[in-house]
Amino acid sequence: MNQKNLLGINSCFLDLDDPIQLFKIWMDEAIKSEPNDPNAVALATADDDNFPSVRMVLLKDFSKEGFVFYTNLNSKKGNELKKNPKASMCFHWKSLLRQIRISGTISLVADNVADVYYNSRSYESRIGAWASQQSEKLNSRDELINSIAKFKKKYNDEKKVPRPPYWSGWNLSPTSIEFWLDGNDRIHERLNYKKDNKGEWTKSLLSP
Repeated sequence: MNQKNLLGINSCFLDLDDPIQLFKIWMDEAIKSEPNDPNAVALATADDDNFPSVRMVLLKDFSKEGFVFYTNLNSKKGNELKKNPKASMCFHWKSLLRQIRISGTISLVADNVADVYYNSRSYESRIGAWASQQSEKLNSRDELINSIAKFKKKYNDEKKVPRPPYWSGWNLSPTSIEFWLDGNDRIHERLNYKKDNKGEWTKSLLSP
């Protein structure tokens, strides 16, 4: 699609064939304008009964290979992704009146990649990864506090806290990416990129 085809669309969409390039530009703008967590993204998964489940996670990396976030692999989302490795993301930046929707397939990041990110986290966050049995029922808040204290005693050297075997990162490899811009009178602007059978991106405008 050339510039002539895009005539009339807001200039923030640019005329790029690679949606990852456009994502980076929009993310850089969100970093400047969003007061908190511009990398926060709603992640949707589905359970065995095909019921959807959505929650906020933090995007920690992205590239042509996909969009990466980290979590306890035994959490609700972790268990759902093991059984159904398909997911969707939605970024919404209220300060920019923009959102991006991404759908694709999920796979685990390499262990060495997970190790690097895990070791960049604060000591408290690394301990928390051990102490919390994410999504499991808590009998009391004290149960969690006591678990944190136990693992702080076990791993009292802040430089030597190994990554739990059940904690890692997921990479969402996109098959579609949609860029959305708020418009007057609900006449929004939508630009959709879709990956074809050859792995190439095609793009088209969508009606609001």
